[in-house]
Amino acid sequence: SAILTLNSFRKGGDGGGAGACYGRFYPDTQRVVALSTGWYNKGSRCGKIITIRGNGRTTTAQVVDECDSVHGCDAEHAGQPPCRNNIVDGSPAVWKALGVSKNDPRYGEMKISWSN
Repeated sequence: SAILTLNSFRKGGDGGGAGACYGRFYPDTQRVVALSTGWYNKGSRCGKIITIRGNGRTTTAQVVDECDSVHGCDAEHAGQPPCRNNIVDGSPAVWKALGVSKNDPRYGEMKISWSN
C-alpha cells in the first residue's frame, strides 16, 4: 500500500525544481507523479504510466520525478523534508481523477494502491 500526497509540478509550484526524469515542469491539469526513491529506482520508471486506485476509483499517471527519500530541507527540494518511502506524489489532476476534491479531509494525503 502507499500514500498519495499532493504536489504541483508547475514552474513556481511547491515541488521545487523541474521533474528529475526529463528536467521539465508540468501543468496542474496533467496527471503526473513522483515516486519515493526506492520505487523511482534510479529513474527506471521514468515515463512509465502507472495505475492508481483510491477512493473507489482508478486512474493513470506518468512518472516524471523522484520524491527524494534521502535528501531534503534545502532549496532544491523547496524546503520540504525527505520523502517517506511509500509515497506517490500526485499532481492536482490525479486527485481530481480520483474524485477527491479540495474540501475533502483526505485531500493532500490518502491511502492508495498502485501498479505498473
